Amino acid sequence: MDERVEFLKRLLDEAGPSGFEVRPARIWREEAERYADRVWADVHGNSFAVLGEDRRPRVMLAGHMDEIGLQITHIDENGFLYFDGIGGWDSQVLVGQRVRILGRDGDVPGVIGKKPIHLMKPDERKKVSEIRDLWVDLGASSRDEVGEMGVRVGDAGVLASGFQQLAGDRIASRAIDNRVGAYVVLEALRLLAEDPPAQAGVVAVATSQEEIGFFGGGARSSAFSLEPDAALVVDVTFATDVPDASKKEVGEHELGGGPVLTRGSATHPLVMERLMVTAEEEEIPVTLHASPSATRTDADAIFLVRSGVPTGLVSIPNRYMHSPSEVVSVADLERAARLLAAFVRGLERGVSFVQE
Repeated sequence: MDERVEFLKRLLDEAGPSGFEVRPARIWREEAERYADRVWADVHGNSFAVLGEDRRPRVMLAGHMDEIGLQITHIDENGFLYFDGIGGWDSQVLVGQRVRILGRDGDVPGVIGKKPIHLMKPDERKKVSEIRDLWVDLGASSRDEVGEMGVRVGDAGVLASGFQQLAGDRIASRAIDNRVGAYVVLEALRLLAEDPPAQAGVVAVATSQEEIGFFGGGARSSAFSLEPDAALVVDVTFATDVPDASKKEVGEHELGGGPVLTRGSATHPLVMERLMVTAEEEEIPVTLHASPSATRTDADAIFLVRSGVPTGLVSIPNRYMHSPSEVVSVADLERAARLLAAFVRGLERGVSFVQE
């Protein structure tokens, strides 16, 4: 396996739901130490890697590290665990899945259970299974036994599905949303370390808590502390090269078709125009996405920080969003990293994003 894909696999296989990102964040920072001038973390769980810390313009490259997950809300006397979702789940995806509970002494395996179809009444069979109808079975026979396994109320969990190589350059995994964004911004930093920009400084940030970021998550606090002159956010978007995709709503984006550039209220017109010109100059294929209101990404948290941050959004086409088997093309990740690096290299001293 290619060295870069091996690093991506390590990131995806580690568990890091929102608020519990510490494990993949450590892997990300360890890799960043190979290329960055300085690497650090903050109290919100954000991880930073910088090149040219004192240079201006300063560009923030943000990809969120967290993934959707589960959190234990109750353990009954028979040892069954009840839970709620961390982030947005289609509860149908959870039925029958194997899970990893992040206990205090290490991961504990379990399965998600529900009433068998044989025991359901006809009207029950037609109903959607909601999270409150499900439970986690660790194989324990009592609440005390669960405690002895190092599992407590409040512990997080993820589905036990990891990296899988598919045909060609396509990969499947949970946590692709948005561990691949954190991967891409660090790849862009690596490319800039090999071929540094003439003027700009750059900070790659693996942000925290985006999936529950109604308050802005780690993106808001990290942008506040960095005071960037511009920011580029990397996230995933809906690939529409699958059956029943609604191209009228989200556009036409296919795996292997290159990154997606979002135009909308949270993205700055001059930043997006510069990204489009850069993509053309670098011969990187892109598609466009319209987002007239919220982008539902870290861009929403960053663009209004302090007096405003000119922000761009670069997305990776992703199939089966918020499932244990999201699918992307590695080529799209590589192209996105090249686009970010070329954008930073092209920034001149004193660049202005004020529209006059």
